[in-house]
Amino acid sequence: MMNDIDITVAVVTGKHTFDVLGFQQMFNSMSNIEFYLQDLENFVADVGRYNDKYDVVLFYNFHQQTPVADERDGTTILNSINRLAENGQGIFVLHHAILAFPHWEIWSQIVGIANRRFGYHDNQNIQTDPMNESHPITSGLKSWQMVDETYTMNEVRDDSQPLLVINHTNSMNKVGWTRHYGNSRVFCYQSGHDNQSFSNPNFRTVVFRGLQWLANRI
Repeated sequence: MMNDIDITVAVVTGKHTFDVLGFQQMFNSMSNIEFYLQDLENFVADVGRYNDKYDVVLFYNFHQQTPVADERDGTTILNSINRLAENGQGIFVLHHAILAFPHWEIWSQIVGIANRRFGYHDNQNIQTDPMNESHPITSGLKSWQMVDETYTMNEVRDDSQPLLVINHTNSMNKVGWTRHYGNSRVFCYQSGHDNQSFSNPNFRTVVFRGLQWLANRI
């Protein structure tokens, strides 16, 4: 029932294929959260006028073209991002969404990495280590292993708070970090390519707690 829902989340996708079933099953495992899966075009258009009501917007898109600053109908991703920042709604940037809009300064400010050129490496056996047990997202977590796609790219800037690290030749070191953009809390997490991560209980815990933290519930 809707009355049992504590957090509402828009999950924004596009320009990258993924395991829809595994992705949805991960979200279905999270109690008291309602997810609205949609492509970027629908999120920006906001035909139902619901965007202001989401507690968190989780980006899992891979658009490469820099958004146009002004369009005839007045609906742009920049307007949508500015609205989130004004409202203080949570922004979750997951996996390949970190690499979206590579030449757009606004997205680089949200992510906290200026130059986002990258290499990628499929099916890597990785160990993820929490590095800040005092943060609500990582409190009590222990190191865990899983198979996932990794990125080699520049590290996040010093004005971010790193939470998770991977010490692996084919991965950036800091893979989970928080920051702020406008009035919004931001959580970026490199992991999350396919069901090898979606089904991992530790990965699910990080995503679940990330959503709670972004929504100011923990």
